[in-house]
Amino acid sequence: MKLFLVQHGKQNPKEKDPEQGLSEKGISDVQRVAEFVSPHGIHVSALWHSGKRRAAQSAEILARSITSREGVVSREGLSPLDPIEPVFDAIGSRSDDLMIVGHLPFLSKLLSRLVAGSETPEVVAFQQGGIVCLERDAEGVWRIRWFVVPDLLP
Repeated sequence: MKLFLVQHGKQNPKEKDPEQGLSEKGISDVQRVAEFVSPHGIHVSALWHSGKRRAAQSAEILARSITSREGVVSREGLSPLDPIEPVFDAIGSRSDDLMIVGHLPFLSKLLSRLVAGSETPEVVAFQQGGIVCLERDAEGVWRIRWFVVPDLLP
């Protein structure tokens, strides 16, 4: 199973946009990452997001470049301060590839729990708009396969 964890793109400040949708830079960053991964044929069963506007927008942009059987799905329990255990348990019972678009510190804690067995320390320094690909082997061990961030792309 592959799990793709994506931190949403850069959002507008709350004073400018109370819903904190993606800024122009956030849209551009997520589009560049989506275009970069597009030729690699990522197929997932679902593309989950937290329901917050910036995560939903990021997921919709990514959905144009990956194949998702169930499409883009808003899912509770993916907000920044939500406990990770329900999602950790849901992932553990799946065998199909999945993409989650969310927030820090949630994504960081989830990744650390999967890879290191504990929510701390922080294993990866996420970047807004970036994707971390994890893969679970036949023995159930999670490893980071690759990581792409907007700053690496032209």
